[in-house]
Amino acid sequence: MWASGPIPDEESGERAMKAVRFHEYGGIDVLRVDEVERPAPGPGQVLVEVRAAGIQPGEVMIREGARHGRWPASFPSGQGSDLAGVVVETGPQVRGFAEGDEVLGFTHGRASHAEYVVADDVNLTPRPEVLSWDVAGSLYVAGTTAYASVFAVDPGPDDTVVVSGAAGGVGSLAVQLARRRGATVIGLAGKANHAWLEARGVVPVQYGDGVAERIREACDGKIHAFIDTFGDGYVDLAVKLGVRPERINTIRDWDAAARVGARTFGEGSAACAVVVGELARLAARGEVEVPIARAYPLEQVREAFRELERRHTHGKIVLHP
Repeated sequence: MWASGPIPDEESGERAMKAVRFHEYGGIDVLRVDEVERPAPGPGQVLVEVRAAGIQPGEVMIREGARHGRWPASFPSGQGSDLAGVVVETGPQVRGFAEGDEVLGFTHGRASHAEYVVADDVNLTPRPEVLSWDVAGSLYVAGTTAYASVFAVDPGPDDTVVVSGAAGGVGSLAVQLARRRGATVIGLAGKANHAWLEARGVVPVQYGDGVAERIREACDGKIHAFIDTFGDGYVDLAVKLGVRPERINTIRDWDAAARVGARTFGEGSAACAVVVGELARLAARGEVEVPIARAYPLEQVREAFRELERRHTHGKIVLHP
């Protein structure tokens, strides 16, 4: 663990907690686990003891400063949007939640990679009893991004939709949600993940050189929509394949989207507890699977991001505070 100095109230330790922080932009090595003061909930807020919290590629870009113009950080900065845990304290005017409730949801405060987090009550939903903590704690960003991406391209039973990064955190959900709408789905992924895709009714196609020809062979006809969860030229590939720009959605390549007129629906387009709750119920009923690649203790946050940044993960990586 990479800890800072003692916090106020160190004698009792009652308001102390561990939280991921970075004090400057940079690589993985700027991440540290600090001891900080535990926050107190305000009006309409609850304090949640975190059981699991997912990590995201977007957090890498924020920490590196690559998106300072879009998502600036102030230092020291916390991390984390996804969360699942137990309510341990409620502020005034809280509706629908009480101490001891098991919840999942999100915070916009970059703060869930911690032992405790304050969240607005409107951003939480009850955790279904059969839903694992890891799935519950990694559902918000990936789930709402996948939901918004599918909504953006509006696939139906007569459509063929291609999904890049089809085995990743967002892609693995997007392919399933598109299949639920009756579409034929082609998933771009490495061979190690082809069996998983096939088991969910998705046509797997190996990414890499020659992928355009392999996609055409797989669909044997017109491609109607494209969901890009990976970046690196897939927006241009979709145009090359004849997909209309308004039926292309990317969550990574905003420059290409602006150039060709594609859509950029993501987490912010579906950021509400209603969507998270519906996804949680689908997962609890086994109608959507949320693959969990691995869980790391909070103190191993650097190792967790090293794995994430290799960009070959099947499903979600979560932290256990």
